[in-house]
Amino acid sequence: MRRIILTTESGADLPVELAEKHNVQVVPMHVVMDGQDYLDGSLPVTDIYDFYERTKKIPSTTSTNSHEYLEFFKKIKNDYPDCIIVHIGYTSKASSSFQNAIIATEELNDIFLIDALNVTGGLTAIVMYAVTLLDNEPLIGPIQLVEKIESIVPKSRLAFVPGSLDFLRAGGRVSNLAYLGGALLKIKPRIELMDGNLVSTKKYRGNMEAVSEKLMRDYLNQYDIDKAQLYLLYSIGLDEKIKQGMDEIANEAGFKNVKWIQAGAMISTHAGPGGVGIAGLEV
Repeated sequence: MRRIILTTESGADLPVELAEKHNVQVVPMHVVMDGQDYLDGSLPVTDIYDFYERTKKIPSTTSTNSHEYLEFFKKIKNDYPDCIIVHIGYTSKASSSFQNAIIATEELNDIFLIDALNVTGGLTAIVMYAVTLLDNEPLIGPIQLVEKIESIVPKSRLAFVPGSLDFLRAGGRVSNLAYLGGALLKIKPRIELMDGNLVSTKKYRGNMEAVSEKLMRDYLNQYDIDKAQLYLLYSIGLDEKIKQGMDEIANEAGFKNVKWIQAGAMISTHAGPGGVGIAGLEV
């Protein structure tokens, strides 16, 4: 049976320990700051916040280009001869990265590409679903595996509240943020992935401790999330008391496993410090 290798992008924020444990290969995206291009993961996230404080600008982010994808896939093929690659990619609606992966694989064989239509914890949830499938069904064929992963893509639910509205506004990635109007600086928007697009779906008022509780309870009331696994997300700067409170709500709701994920440089560039989120798969 030929070995199947799972791959994804750094924008999944897949924790290093999970990637290493399950041999998920991760290709870095890019952060451009002070005229220099950094691979996501190669610079401390705090450098992004320091850059904003100094310049009042956020760094720009760019996708993995087609040449990088080609080299990435070729290296995996060299490391694991005769393997089959299943790539679970960052939403094509917010980045050209997935299209670049398509271009890179035009002359390569045995590579399957899946547009996860999600980012950060929502993308990690899909990747880890694939990991579990392979663990439970080691003899599964690639076509059946891809079909099962694609069937779960619409069931991955991600919602988050950015820590800094300045970062969110400067990033301009949320399609309907304009409706918040003049109240922008007084509210905290809930952002979700809708058909692969980042959309502001609700407005919260209050401090982040109160907002995080509202976010979790609204999310768990709205979606019937699989109790086997829940992903909680944060960007550097989130108060530990808030994390403890979210853990308590997750435990009360009956989740068997709760995994905290720190936003990397790619996601933090748009979410800002002190952001919080939640992700999981609907049953």
